[in-house]
Amino acid sequence: MKILKKHLVFSSLVALTAGALLLVGGGQHPRAVHAADTGSKTTVTFWHAMSGPYQKEMNEMVTDFNHSQNKYVVQATPQGNYSALQKKVMAAGKSKSLPTMGQTTYTAVPDYQKQGLITSLDTYVDSKNGLSKKDKKDIFPAFLASSQYKGHYYSMPFSKSDRIMYVNKDIVKKYGLKTPKTWADFDQISKKLSGTGIKSLAFDKSFISEYEGLAYDAGTRLVTKSDQPQLSSKKSVGAAKTIMNMIDAKTAETSGADFYYTQKFINGKAAYYISSSAGITQMKKQAPKTLSWNTMAIPSYKGAAHTATAGNDLVIFKGASKAQQKGAWAFMKYLTDSKQTEKWAMATGYLPLRKSVLQKASYKTYLKQNPTSQAAVKSLNGTFSSTAFPGFSEFYMNLGTAIDNMLTKHESPKKALDELQTKTETILKDNR
Repeated sequence: MKILKKHLVFSSLVALTAGALLLVGGGQHPRAVHAADTGSKTTVTFWHAMSGPYQKEMNEMVTDFNHSQNKYVVQATPQGNYSALQKKVMAAGKSKSLPTMGQTTYTAVPDYQKQGLITSLDTYVDSKNGLSKKDKKDIFPAFLASSQYKGHYYSMPFSKSDRIMYVNKDIVKKYGLKTPKTWADFDQISKKLSGTGIKSLAFDKSFISEYEGLAYDAGTRLVTKSDQPQLSSKKSVGAAKTIMNMIDAKTAETSGADFYYTQKFINGKAAYYISSSAGITQMKKQAPKTLSWNTMAIPSYKGAAHTATAGNDLVIFKGASKAQQKGAWAFMKYLTDSKQTEKWAMATGYLPLRKSVLQKASYKTYLKQNPTSQAAVKSLNGTFSSTAFPGFSEFYMNLGTAIDNMLTKHESPKKALDELQTKTETILKDNR
């Protein structure tokens, strides 16, 4: 999402999660293919989707881990983008030649678990060399919670981002706009920008994450932890209406044909723009030095302020030997320790996984030198994860279609979400 690309790409997420349904038929466990456990070190193969400077940083961390101990050698291999990675995982699942470990989104875990592709990490998490109570308390709750499914650990967090709002300070200054503290404040901003051709607020091609965030602020999940869809509820429909009312009034817009609104934001088409914190790196690359911009936390809604998390986790595939599994766990634990997650965050723009990093003088200096990263960090205490369940990829595609129908076919939020409610109920029933 580059940091696994600029942010988590919708089509790539769908490919990554949907592939889990197709990898392996029947109840046979795939055999992971690795270098043999020969000599004094065990080889751990690792497939990922990092590229560019992120791949470079990943390679450095792999090298550092390999030099930090004498039991394991991690061989990291980039597999292209998420879509390419997923195709290779699909092929490897069918041919029973999966790597020791790999990257995935946490929403794909239920399907992976259902198909018998991944191993539970409980044995390692609760072992002497696992996560202590102090470790668990230190990792941000939303990140650790998303690593669990049905009360068991199946993944470990790695690269995480949240949603933030980008601010065109030039527009704010020129039109005397007051910083919005609530979504209702956009009404006054829209009045001040009336007739200028400038939108008060902008979104990427789809506003899925923003809609989910508002629903959560209102006190509901799209799908509850007990797998009960709430898409047609008053709170859920109201959240979608809040966004669509602005779009219908032409005070807000999506990126349209473009996947991201980044370029339009840079060109002064909107005063505020909500997107992933993972996009900060790209914004810095694309924005001219003459543009004055910053970031801020997303305004509150219904008295609450939460933001959805995204990014990727790490899993161990079934079929690996015990030695390889132990090596994979050692590498996972290494990547999530305070020193490494701080290093990764400062090098890539992703969020640190641990609270203790925020207290380090080195990270405080980093934030001072990189003020656009401060909003994402300040929003960490309000982060939440989507409810993951078997069939999530199909649900996510349907959710994208429902929002697209609101935008392009002018379906009312209630009609679109009532239909999505029915489809989601069927998905959950079929996957029980």
